[in-house]
Amino acid sequence: MQISAQMVKELRDKTGVGMMDCKKALKETDGNMEEAIKYLREKGISKAAGKSDREAKEGIVQAYVHFNGKLGVLVEVNCETDFVARTDDFQELCKNIAMHIAASAPLAVSEEQVDQQLLSQERDIYYNKAINEGKPENIAQKIADGQIQKFVKTNCLLNQEYFRESDKSVQDVLHEAVAKMGENIQIARFTRYSLGE
Repeated sequence: MQISAQMVKELRDKTGVGMMDCKKALKETDGNMEEAIKYLREKGISKAAGKSDREAKEGIVQAYVHFNGKLGVLVEVNCETDFVARTDDFQELCKNIAMHIAASAPLAVSEEQVDQQLLSQERDIYYNKAINEGKPENIAQKIADGQIQKFVKTNCLLNQEYFRESDKSVQDVLHEAVAKMGENIQIARFTRYSLGE
Protein backbone atom coordinates (compact mmCIF):
# COMPACT_ATOMS: atom_id res chain seq x y z
CA MET A 1 0.00 0.00 0.00
CA GLN A 2 1.17 3.52 -0.81
CA ILE A 3 1.69 5.60 2.35
CA SER A 4 0.80 9.23 1.68
CA ALA A 5 2.27 12.27 3.42
CA GLN A 6 -1.26 13.07 4.65
CA MET A 7 -1.48 9.67 6.40
CA VAL A 8 1.92 10.22 8.04
CA LYS A 9 0.85 13.71 9.17
CA GLU A 10 -2.44 12.40 10.59
CA LEU A 11 -0.63 9.69 12.57
CA ARG A 12 1.94 12.19 13.79
CA ASP A 13 -0.81 14.57 14.94
CA LYS A 14 -2.51 11.74 16.84
CA THR A 15 0.62 10.37 18.52
CA GLY A 16 3.26 13.10 18.63
CA VAL A 17 5.82 10.60 17.27
CA GLY A 18 8.44 11.55 14.63
CA MET A 19 7.62 11.42 10.91
CA MET A 20 9.96 8.52 10.10
CA ASP A 21 8.57 6.38 12.92
CA CYS A 22 5.03 7.18 11.76
CA LYS A 23 5.86 6.23 8.18
CA LYS A 24 7.46 2.97 9.34
CA ALA A 25 4.45 2.15 11.55
CA LEU A 26 2.06 2.73 8.65
CA LYS A 27 4.17 0.53 6.36
CA GLU A 28 4.30 -2.22 9.00
CA THR A 29 0.51 -2.16 9.39
CA ASP A 30 -0.43 -1.72 5.69
CA GLY A 31 -1.78 1.78 6.29
CA ASN A 32 -4.19 0.78 9.09
CA MET A 33 -4.28 3.88 11.34
CA GLU A 34 -5.49 2.10 14.51
CA GLU A 35 -2.95 -0.71 14.12
CA ALA A 36 -0.22 1.88 13.50
CA ILE A 37 -1.16 3.68 16.73
CA LYS A 38 -1.00 0.35 18.58
CA TYR A 39 2.39 -0.39 16.96
CA LEU A 40 3.73 3.02 18.06
CA ARG A 41 2.36 2.59 21.57
CA GLU A 42 4.22 -0.70 21.85
CA LYS A 43 7.32 0.96 20.44
CA GLY A 44 6.80 3.92 22.78
CA ILE A 45 6.75 1.58 25.72
CA SER A 46 10.15 0.23 24.73
CA LYS A 47 11.43 3.79 24.25
CA ALA A 48 10.11 4.69 27.69
CA ALA A 49 11.82 1.67 29.24
CA GLY A 50 15.16 2.89 27.87
CA LYS A 51 14.67 6.28 29.51
CA SER A 52 13.46 4.97 32.89
CA ASP A 53 16.99 4.82 34.33
CA ARG A 54 17.64 8.50 33.67
CA GLU A 55 17.38 10.85 36.63
CA ALA A 56 14.19 12.90 36.88
CA LYS A 57 14.74 15.75 39.36
CA GLU A 58 12.76 18.52 37.70
CA GLY A 59 8.98 18.73 37.30
CA ILE A 60 6.04 20.34 39.02
CA VAL A 61 3.61 19.92 41.88
CA GLN A 62 0.15 20.08 40.34
CA ALA A 63 -2.93 20.98 42.37
CA TYR A 64 -6.49 20.09 41.51
CA VAL A 65 -9.56 21.14 43.50
CA HIS A 66 -12.94 19.77 42.46
CA PHE A 67 -15.53 22.43 41.52
CA ASN A 68 -17.50 21.93 44.78
CA GLY A 69 -14.40 22.52 46.93
CA LYS A 70 -14.81 19.22 48.79
CA LEU A 71 -12.07 17.25 47.07
CA GLY A 72 -8.49 18.18 46.25
CA VAL A 73 -5.27 16.59 45.03
CA LEU A 74 -1.59 17.53 45.10
CA VAL A 75 0.65 15.42 42.84
CA GLU A 76 4.39 15.65 42.18
CA VAL A 77 5.34 14.64 38.63
CA ASN A 78 9.04 14.63 37.75
CA CYS A 79 10.90 14.93 34.47
CA GLU A 80 14.55 15.45 33.54
CA THR A 81 14.64 19.14 32.61
CA ASP A 82 12.94 22.37 33.59
CA PHE A 83 12.42 23.02 29.87
CA VAL A 84 10.06 20.04 29.56
CA ALA A 85 8.41 20.83 32.93
CA ARG A 86 7.31 24.19 31.53
CA THR A 87 5.79 22.81 28.31
CA ASP A 88 2.04 22.78 27.79
CA ASP A 89 2.10 19.02 27.10
CA PHE A 90 3.77 18.24 30.43
CA GLN A 91 1.50 20.56 32.37
CA GLU A 92 -1.58 19.07 30.69
CA LEU A 93 -0.34 15.58 31.59
CA CYS A 94 0.09 16.63 35.24
CA LYS A 95 -3.35 18.21 35.35
CA ASN A 96 -4.93 15.05 33.94
CA ILE A 97 -3.07 12.86 36.42
CA ALA A 98 -4.30 15.04 39.30
CA MET A 99 -7.88 14.78 38.01
CA HIS A 100 -7.48 11.00 37.64
CA ILE A 101 -6.34 10.73 41.27
CA ALA A 102 -9.33 12.79 42.39
CA ALA A 103 -11.70 10.53 40.45
CA SER A 104 -10.15 7.13 41.27
CA ALA A 105 -8.77 7.50 44.82
CA PRO A 106 -5.70 5.24 44.51
CA LEU A 107 -3.90 4.13 47.68
CA ALA A 108 -0.36 4.41 46.28
CA VAL A 109 1.57 5.23 43.12
CA SER A 110 2.79 1.65 42.60
CA GLU A 111 2.47 -1.81 44.12
CA GLU A 112 5.83 -1.36 45.87
CA GLN A 113 4.41 1.58 47.82
CA VAL A 114 1.33 -0.28 49.09
CA ASP A 115 1.59 -1.22 52.76
CA GLN A 116 2.65 -4.90 52.67
CA GLN A 117 0.71 -5.56 55.87
CA LEU A 118 -2.46 -4.34 54.12
CA LEU A 119 -1.77 -6.66 51.15
CA SER A 120 -1.17 -9.56 53.54
CA GLN A 121 -4.45 -8.87 55.37
CA GLU A 122 -6.35 -8.65 52.08
CA ARG A 123 -4.80 -11.92 50.89
CA ASP A 124 -5.83 -13.64 54.16
CA ILE A 125 -9.40 -12.35 53.81
CA TYR A 126 -9.71 -13.64 50.22
CA TYR A 127 -8.09 -16.97 51.14
CA ASN A 128 -10.30 -17.54 54.22
CA LYS A 129 -13.42 -16.56 52.28
CA ALA A 130 -12.63 -19.16 49.61
CA ILE A 131 -11.93 -21.83 52.29
CA ASN A 132 -15.25 -20.97 54.01
CA GLU A 133 -16.99 -21.46 50.66
CA GLY A 134 -15.62 -25.01 50.58
CA LYS A 135 -12.83 -24.51 48.06
CA PRO A 136 -9.75 -26.78 48.31
CA GLU A 137 -6.61 -25.15 49.75
CA ASN A 138 -4.73 -24.92 46.42
CA ILE A 139 -7.76 -23.34 44.69
CA ALA A 140 -8.27 -20.93 47.60
CA GLN A 141 -4.63 -19.85 47.21
CA LYS A 142 -5.14 -19.17 43.48
CA ILE A 143 -8.33 -17.25 44.19
CA ALA A 144 -6.51 -15.14 46.80
CA ASP A 145 -3.66 -14.44 44.34
CA GLY A 146 -6.14 -13.39 41.65
CA GLN A 147 -8.00 -11.11 44.04
CA ILE A 148 -4.73 -9.47 45.13
CA GLN A 149 -3.88 -8.77 41.48
CA LYS A 150 -7.31 -7.19 41.07
CA PHE A 151 -6.81 -5.20 44.31
CA VAL A 152 -3.47 -3.84 43.01
CA LYS A 153 -4.99 -2.94 39.62
CA THR A 154 -7.80 -1.09 41.35
CA ASN A 155 -5.76 0.67 44.06
CA CYS A 156 -2.32 1.42 42.55
CA LEU A 157 -2.26 4.55 40.42
CA LEU A 158 0.04 3.22 37.69
CA ASN A 159 -2.07 0.06 37.28
CA GLN A 160 -5.46 1.80 37.20
CA GLU A 161 -7.46 2.24 34.00
CA TYR A 162 -6.90 5.80 32.86
CA PHE A 163 -10.05 7.83 33.48
CA ARG A 164 -10.05 9.42 30.02
CA GLU A 165 -9.31 6.23 28.03
CA SER A 166 -10.29 2.97 29.72
CA ASP A 167 -8.27 0.87 27.26
CA LYS A 168 -5.06 2.36 28.72
CA SER A 169 -3.52 2.27 32.18
CA VAL A 170 -1.97 5.35 33.79
CA GLN A 171 1.40 3.63 33.16
CA ASP A 172 0.55 3.46 29.42
CA VAL A 173 -0.21 7.20 29.43
CA LEU A 174 3.15 7.90 31.09
CA HIS A 175 4.96 5.73 28.52
CA GLU A 176 3.29 7.66 25.70
CA ALA A 177 4.33 10.94 27.32
CA VAL A 178 7.93 9.70 27.64
CA ALA A 179 7.95 8.73 23.95
CA LYS A 180 6.46 12.08 22.94
CA MET A 181 8.57 14.35 25.17
CA GLY A 182 11.78 12.33 25.04
CA GLU A 183 12.44 12.40 28.79
CA ASN A 184 11.96 10.12 31.75
CA ILE A 185 8.70 11.08 33.48
CA GLN A 186 7.67 9.70 36.86
CA ILE A 187 4.87 10.26 39.34
CA ALA A 188 6.75 10.72 42.60
CA ARG A 189 3.92 11.05 45.13
CA PHE A 190 0.46 12.41 45.70
CA THR A 191 -1.95 13.39 48.43
CA ARG A 192 -5.71 13.28 48.00
CA TYR A 193 -7.91 15.30 50.35
CA SER A 194 -11.61 14.70 50.72
CA LEU A 195 -13.76 16.73 53.11
CA GLY A 196 -14.57 14.72 56.21
CA GLU A 197 -12.07 11.90 55.57
